[in-house]
Amino acid sequence: MPEGDTIHQTAHTLSRAIGGRRVMGWRSALAALEDADLVGRTVETVEARGKHLLVRFDDGRTLHTHMRMDGSWHIYRPGERWPIGAHRAHAVIETEAWIAVCFDAPICALVRGEPEMVARLGPDLLDPDADLDEALRRLRAHPDLPLGVAVMRQDLVSGIGNVYKSEVLFIRRRDPFATVADIGDDALRDVLLEARRLLRINLGRPRRTRHRLRGDPHWVYGRSGKPCFECGGSVAMTRQGDLGRSTYYCPTCQGRRPQRSAR
Repeated sequence: MPEGDTIHQTAHTLSRAIGGRRVMGWRSALAALEDADLVGRTVETVEARGKHLLVRFDDGRTLHTHMRMDGSWHIYRPGERWPIGAHRAHAVIETEAWIAVCFDAPICALVRGEPEMVARLGPDLLDPDADLDEALRRLRAHPDLPLGVAVMRQDLVSGIGNVYKSEVLFIRRRDPFATVADIGDDALRDVLLEARRLLRINLGRPRRTRHRLRGDPHWVYGRSGKPCFECGGSVAMTRQGDLGRSTYYCPTCQGRRPQRSAR
């Protein structure tokens, strides 16, 4: 699933291509959207909110998309061949210079005003004005949640996905199975600051959380059974939460014995 940095970069790319442009053509493979009357409207802004991407039009409507695992946005020049079939195009916005296409997004809806799902989001760590105090307040309201679950809750703090969850908790040496109540405000704020730092430095480039010229780009993510770069012990992976999301960690560095899947 794309994380906050990917969605923000996508929004930036789309904004440069279609932002401020008049819609010359619109179509959708979705029955609910195929008759949407967007021709003649102007794309006012393209924004990212956490993992949600919003295309706002000048008539007050917003195209709300969420990529989850399979969705993606692409831009093409008029007449350029698409490598993906048009039957998978959930939204096609044509302007004079560019065509923006959203493929396979599980959430793709045209709404007026702010989508309800977006209104419930916690502070977006890639927003320059993100309120970390509010994020801390929301996290503290769920003291029994394990850290590895809490930082993935988009209604508490938005933008962090599986990769950053595992990497940030390793870098800050925090046990992903410890609860929110187990650590102090300063330590919890450090986790959020580290997540924000990594999200920001990875905007617009291939994601790396372990900044070495060579070798694996991540400290623990995707490295189950391999030696930890710091202590040499074996990296572990356990699934956490109701959705069974993978959490990678070093039991030695993060002070935790390998766990069975915890849901």
